[in-house]
Amino acid sequence: MDQDEARSRLLDAAEELFSARGVHAVGMDDIRAASGVSLKRLYQCFPSKHDLVEGWLRRRDTRWRAALATHVLRDAGAPRDRVLAVFDWLHAWCAGPGFRGCAFVNTFGELGAVAPGVARAARDHKQAVREYLTTLAQDAGAADPAALGEQLTLLVDGAITTAAIGGDPAAVGHARAAAQTLTRAATAGRRNGDVDKG
Repeated sequence: MDQDEARSRLLDAAEELFSARGVHAVGMDDIRAASGVSLKRLYQCFPSKHDLVEGWLRRRDTRWRAALATHVLRDAGAPRDRVLAVFDWLHAWCAGPGFRGCAFVNTFGELGAVAPGVARAARDHKQAVREYLTTLAQDAGAADPAALGEQLTLLVDGAITTAAIGGDPAAVGHARAAAQTLTRAATAGRRNGDVDKG
């Protein structure tokens, strides 16, 4: 297999094993066995386990945010509805099979103190999500999009963590209701014909 195929197979194996068992519990030999990639090729693609973890997080970030944005664009009409569509997507994701919380938070907890690249990948993901939510807040007409973006980010992270620990995606519904209240308050007085969907 070529380098691109080997890298893809290694990241697929990392996705499955790290998500199911955590990073510390999975060794490079586990990744090699699950991927079918030789140990030599594995280390050519990822010279260290930390490099592999960072590569996995970077790919997961791209895919996760793309799935969220696709849902929001497809299922939400008016700008203020797009904020709530974020939480609708999160609810379905948290209720899905294999959900174990935020991979970035979980991995930062395991390796953040000893792996700067992993910590950076986690921070970059959170920053990208914050920027996306701030853009949605701006499009919705928030008087202070940055402030609403920060508030929505806290609701997203809190909902994911609570759903994971409690084993119940209902937390996302509560976060959605709070997001609706915050968005209405932040956009009060705007007259653009948008209609909130309850």
